Amino acid sequence: MTEPYGMDPTYRQRTVELLQSQLSNLIDLALMGKQAHWNLRGPEFRAIHLQLDEIVADLRLHSDEVAERILTLGDPADGRAGTVSAQSSLPAFPEGYLPALGAAKELADRMDLAVRKMRGAIGQLGELDPISEDLAIGISASVEKHQWMLRALTEK
Repeated sequence: MTEPYGMDPTYRQRTVELLQSQLSNLIDLALMGKQAHWNLRGPEFRAIHLQLDEIVADLRLHSDEVAERILTLGDPADGRAGTVSAQSSLPAFPEGYLPALGAAKELADRMDLAVRKMRGAIGQLGELDPISEDLAIGISASVEKHQWMLRALTEK
């Protein structure tokens, strides 16, 4: 196969690896958001329950964008549960019922780590593929905004 858009094969491969890592984190975050959404308890339940739906919708959209970029670069995207579990760099989300503010804090902590990982990838993508870098910048800004909103709920 010819390298897409005349891209250097080594750059393309490294770009895809970086994007696949971010894809796994985004899918994992979306699953954590749903886990929290289902198991909230407490007086803040309704507001956080609805907010988590918005966050999960954005995370799913972002994971789709990353997967489509991987495909555009000529590789298959891998969002299978086993791959996400093996590749995600995020700690597992607590199981069972959680107080709504506690769940918001747990998710915000993982979003913070995901953004840190994304920022590391952005630095590398800038040297490899500016289109993928731009995509990662936009996604990190969105995740940062959601993370800030969760933090605003949980900090005093």
